[in-house]
Amino acid sequence: MADFKTLVAHCKEYGFVYQSSEIYDGLSAAYDYGPYGVELKNNIKRYWWEAMTRLHANIVGIDASIFMAPQTWKASGHVDAFNDPLVDNKQSKKRYRADQLIEGYAEKVLAKADKEVTKAKKRFGESFDEAQYRSTNARVMGYQEKADAALKRMNDALGAGDMQALYDLIVELEIADPESGSREWTDVRQFNLMFSTQLGAVAGEAGKIYLRPETAQGIFVNFLNVQKSTRQKLPFGIAQIGKAFRNEIVARQFIFRMREFEQMEMQFFVKPGTELDWYARWKATRMQWHRTLGHPESKLRFHDHENLAHYANAAVDIEFDFPFGFRELEGIHSRTDFDLAAHQELSGKKLQYFDAETQESYVPYVVETSIGCDRMFLAVMSHALQEETVPDADGKDSTRTVLKIPAPLAPVKVAVLPLLKNREELTSKAAAVFDALKLHFPCQYDEKDAIGRRYRRQDAIGTPYCVTVDFDTLEDDTVTVRDRDTLEQVRLPIAEVAAHVREQVSLEQLLAQLV
Repeated sequence: MADFKTLVAHCKEYGFVYQSSEIYDGLSAAYDYGPYGVELKNNIKRYWWEAMTRLHANIVGIDASIFMAPQTWKASGHVDAFNDPLVDNKQSKKRYRADQLIEGYAEKVLAKADKEVTKAKKRFGESFDEAQYRSTNARVMGYQEKADAALKRMNDALGAGDMQALYDLIVELEIADPESGSREWTDVRQFNLMFSTQLGAVAGEAGKIYLRPETAQGIFVNFLNVQKSTRQKLPFGIAQIGKAFRNEIVARQFIFRMREFEQMEMQFFVKPGTELDWYARWKATRMQWHRTLGHPESKLRFHDHENLAHYANAAVDIEFDFPFGFRELEGIHSRTDFDLAAHQELSGKKLQYFDAETQESYVPYVVETSIGCDRMFLAVMSHALQEETVPDADGKDSTRTVLKIPAPLAPVKVAVLPLLKNREELTSKAAAVFDALKLHFPCQYDEKDAIGRRYRRQDAIGTPYCVTVDFDTLEDDTVTVRDRDTLEQVRLPIAEVAAHVREQVSLEQLLAQLV
């Protein structure tokens, strides 16, 4: 896995992600997806959508409006409780999230424990038992207890909405401004994260609406519409992919935390009392979805919430090991009946399900899976970007940069390359091969530079297969097909290339592993 700076630079150089409005010095925490980035992002969304709606007969999709009645956000709790605890440093004038400062402190403490473990590994060699060392070494245990105590106090303060306790903890832990080193902090205060705008021509509170901070509420307010129009019986789910907006004060880490982002969410409606069983099932199902992409087990982990949201009775994150450490990739929450019950009360409209078996009506409970599409994009890219030493055509070793994106997600599936660009018989034949393959896959035609340099360009954008048209092709209608990952080259008749490629790049081969 490449380091973070290398990853960000690669994303720009090869057309995956650009800074928004770059010619005007850029807009903070806003990014544009380039030609290859938009293809990869669309493929990620398609994999999620098909896994949700095609593989589950009781899950259907919607696409709700970004603009919603402002009462929506009153009922959901976002108007009153969608806040981040912020603190300013008096010297640097920089603003930070108080919880992230404390989490950063805990990470530094745990890094010291990891350093002790690494030294012990070198000292004891193959006989080293890491779990036993962590549970018995006084120094390591002390670091762990120190970090755990800080996080527990932070979670207790967040749960109680106690901003003074957060401030006191920052001071007590002697947390310094990451930029200036100053420990002079203002009081911690709450800041609402919703963007507001005006609906219609008249300014004022009467026309004030919000850009949605999450996509879930569009599903909840359409619960009965979907249930009745598709004749669904419990349990059933509603899936949605869409943009959401949060006025993050401390947006950072490239596309990991942005003010405009895309969510892939599914709300699964169940009979009250069964929600924790379904919660456990969806935990396993969603982890399998991630691991099917080839991410090793060491890159993914569950992290249970200690400080539950007001709507939840159980919550867990699937965390991914990004270049900057383990961070949330997907959330799975048992939301109880909070949302439907709140909308029912404020709107005065019944949002209940009639159970034909028990002859009773009730408000269903909900199990949610919610994944950030942009974070998933970053996870795929960070794991895929690698540098390797490989043999050149002359037998000498050289370094290549390669994106080992899972083939079904790759932006370009096949590159067609004539051996030489100044021989019309080769370029016209290669063009004909390209025209035939483009009906089956996203393809690219490239004739510029030496064939080795063209291979390297395709490696850098993650193209799984390169098809080379040479002089033998003119004689026997066969081409060389090069595999991105193994570098193996096979000679195939042109008529067989599409089937050979399809076997590896089709989304169906991923979906089959989920059934």
